[in-house]
Amino acid sequence: MPPKPPRAWQRMLSGRRLDLLDPTPVDVEIEDIAHGLAFVARWNGQTIGDFAYSVAEHSLLVETIYGRLNPKAPVRWHLAALLHDAPEYVIGDMISPVKNAVGPSYGELDQRLTAAIHIRFGLPATLPKTVKAQIKKADRISAWMEAVEIAGFSREEADRLFGKPDQTLLDGLSIRLRPPVEVRKDYVTRHANLLAQL
Repeated sequence: MPPKPPRAWQRMLSGRRLDLLDPTPVDVEIEDIAHGLAFVARWNGQTIGDFAYSVAEHSLLVETIYGRLNPKAPVRWHLAALLHDAPEYVIGDMISPVKNAVGPSYGELDQRLTAAIHIRFGLPATLPKTVKAQIKKADRISAWMEAVEIAGFSREEADRLFGKPDQTLLDGLSIRLRPPVEVRKDYVTRHANLLAQL
């Protein structure tokens, strides 16, 4: 009898069974994404405060910054910005040094999950390069803010690693550390608001 293949699926709280090697859009639920991301810590948890800074909170900030960078962007690209780290609800948030050590297999897994998530919510499996670059820019600005405000980096070090952001883009923005239940609710609400505008 041939050996049984290793299990590559995860049971979600919604009851869905997500196959990580062959994810399908029908097994993707926003509540599972929001729940997972609200409990995944950015910076491997190496941040100040009483709560971890979650990927869900980061995603909300990235979508806000994306909107400031691209005030006339269609709603669908705002949704893409909100979902830019959505695969991390099952694969976690690996810091760049770990991704580099793991190699290309991490990126391939991330791409498969991203495609399934995008299709589930009416986005193209692969984003246009210009949109992806704009979201990445917002992501780097968010990383700069996080580095300086909660991760112990000096401004000079953050400038060197993430690029010096236009400070006018950051007016009125700050890093928020909140209980996961609050962040999860806001993530689901923002997702619903964006879907309603499509």
